[in-house]
Amino acid sequence: MLVFQNDYSEGAHPAILKRLAETNMEQLPGYGTDHYCEAAQEKIRQACDCPQAQVRFISGGTQTNQLVIDTMLQPYEGVIAADSGHVNVHEAGAIEATGHKVLTLPQHDGLIDAGELREYCETFYADGNHEHMVFPGMVYISHPTEYGTLYTKAQLEAIAEVCHDYDMPLFIDGARLGYGLVASGADVTLPDIARIADVFYIGGTKVGALFGEAVVFTKDNMPKHFTTRIKQHGALMAKGWLLGLQFDTLFTDGLYTRIARNADEMADHIREALRAKGYRMVYENTTNQIFVVLDHATIDRLEREVRMGFMERYDDDHTVMRICTSWATTAESVDRLIDLL
Repeated sequence: MLVFQNDYSEGAHPAILKRLAETNMEQLPGYGTDHYCEAAQEKIRQACDCPQAQVRFISGGTQTNQLVIDTMLQPYEGVIAADSGHVNVHEAGAIEATGHKVLTLPQHDGLIDAGELREYCETFYADGNHEHMVFPGMVYISHPTEYGTLYTKAQLEAIAEVCHDYDMPLFIDGARLGYGLVASGADVTLPDIARIADVFYIGGTKVGALFGEAVVFTKDNMPKHFTTRIKQHGALMAKGWLLGLQFDTLFTDGLYTRIARNADEMADHIREALRAKGYRMVYENTTNQIFVVLDHATIDRLEREVRMGFMERYDDDHTVMRICTSWATTAESVDRLIDLL
């Protein structure tokens, strides 16, 4: 079977496996207090051009989102997100389970609009009964979005301006950040993200690591006793060096962005073939996720040899399917897929 179902089907980049094997019998202190975590944290600060950044490593994306949102909000606050946002759709109510409501805005190809965000906040505070309501306390966005689309630097800056006007931190989910940084036409760099966002995370699970995300607090704003809060959430790994070692490897010699570029380039080849063959795509982007409208007969035919992801029903006869490439996708696999199309 060809697997284009997601970008975390493979284990880890060989360079990570090599370093894990080389250091396997090394005895290290636990809970992220080892020298590999320290080295990785410093490399991330340098890559972000943010010397004051506070970096912690978490095992997965949902744990990271839940931790950041729960620890940065007051009990009476909720988090604003696109109605298509991961925290609203695909995290099984993890945010609500902490007592914080997800407050949704309309999505536009996965993006939220700064003008609509400002209007939401203005309307909230204009309501004389707002003391009886869930306060907007944070803004959550994904870059790339759940539909593979990207914010421009100007759009991010406009959203951040609204956030700061209303004393709300801007949190950027970077589960696929690597694929966004190197995408064709992207004008947002890692230092831009660090400058604009109050907190964000660098995804490892979907960009070459076995598992793990690096959460970065950019304004000397890491919640007090954050390590303790990580432990309360059941997300503090005793063998924390396994996370630090992976990010130390990913941020050595530009490995993180080099391997991310492969996924985008492979996706571009598939897009070109889909267009040439007359297929219809729902969301236009230049990252590693492709959303294509397929009739059910074509889906049945392709799924005999290809694993894809279900997105949504399009109409009675068509479904939107996701084709997803990764850092490990090969040209041979892409060529075989194109032949099947």
